[in-house]
Amino acid sequence: MNNLNKYFDLFDQSRTSEQAFNNLINLFSEDITFILNGKKKEGIHNWKAFVTKIYEENVDLKHMYEGWLSVEGTDTYQTNWAICGKHKSGKVYTQTGKDIAKLNDQGEICYLENVPDNTDLFKGY
Repeated sequence: MNNLNKYFDLFDQSRTSEQAFNNLINLFSEDITFILNGKKKEGIHNWKAFVTKIYEENVDLKHMYEGWLSVEGTDTYQTNWAICGKHKSGKVYTQTGKDIAKLNDQGEICYLENVPDNTDLFKGY
């Protein structure tokens, strides 16, 4: 659960800190499965590429989240989140959604599903 609690802060910090980026990547298993708008991607190399692309497209991001809760009857956790961002074009935006995650036996995030309320959010990823 500790890795989930670090996730959003490190994601925001990793835009300007190589150490935070490395710490963020270390939260995840090598064989991470992540879902963006229903599209499945696998492997830490694809996760790194996704994070890098987010920061190529945005000059600033700030996440807020409600806290990770265990989903009854499953091995998953879920949180609602909101983000405020500034695209490289200068346009500012907000977005809300939820994340669903699983941890492996080592406490690493091995599954992360991002479910934005606006499905256009990750159209190009």
